[in-house]
Amino acid sequence: MKTLVVGASGATGKLLVAHLLQAGQEVKVIVRPAGNIPTAWSNNDNITIIQSNISKMGVDEMSKHLADCQAVASCLGHNLTWKGIYGKPRKLVAGAVQLLCDAIAKNAPEKPVRFVLMNTAGNSNRDIAEPISVGEKMVIGLLRWCLPPHPDNEQAADYLRVNVGQKNPHIEWAIVRPDTLIQDDKVTEYSLHVSPTRSALFNPGKTSRINVGHFMARLITDDEIWSKWKGQMPVMYNVAG
Repeated sequence: MKTLVVGASGATGKLLVAHLLQAGQEVKVIVRPAGNIPTAWSNNDNITIIQSNISKMGVDEMSKHLADCQAVASCLGHNLTWKGIYGKPRKLVAGAVQLLCDAIAKNAPEKPVRFVLMNTAGNSNRDIAEPISVGEKMVIGLLRWCLPPHPDNEQAADYLRVNVGQKNPHIEWAIVRPDTLIQDDKVTEYSLHVSPTRSALFNPGKTSRINVGHFMARLITDDEIWSKWKGQMPVMYNVAG
């Protein structure tokens, strides 16, 4: 299986790529021309590096990159700087999701492409009407006004959930929702849930980036795991977190 990874040069994206390569998969990565690329990537025949700005790509170009891929994963996110949060593109993640889906649709693959999106436990799955307290609703409303990355994450997930849906002939998807991201050097035990078991705002859990990369790679490579979670938005916690 060959996977296209966007956001590959980010803190979680690099770990996802590493897990895929360790599993013997072929990987294509799209990274900004100025992005930091691990030295090991340049010496690995199983990885193809595409240096480009995804926000400036068109459907035709993206469809060519996706033509030989059976899966796509997005680890895109906004940098936690003033420019990254409030600068353009405001819809970095949602725009990329729509672009990737349009490109897949243009290719019209015979077998559905697996699309794995990294999102956040702070975004609810409105397909199953997850309960949200009044306090959480108020804070989320403020986040939508004050922090552009939050509605971007919501709109990215909603594009897969609503526009692509559950019966698309060309795309199957899963949206991974980690809670507060932390760094760790090795994969540890983690738990997966259909919905949050704690408040991401008032009682957040922890999820290590390496665990997120591990689970996203398993979704791509393991048919049983994919069958269990496709069309859903699993929430991840470190067991000790």
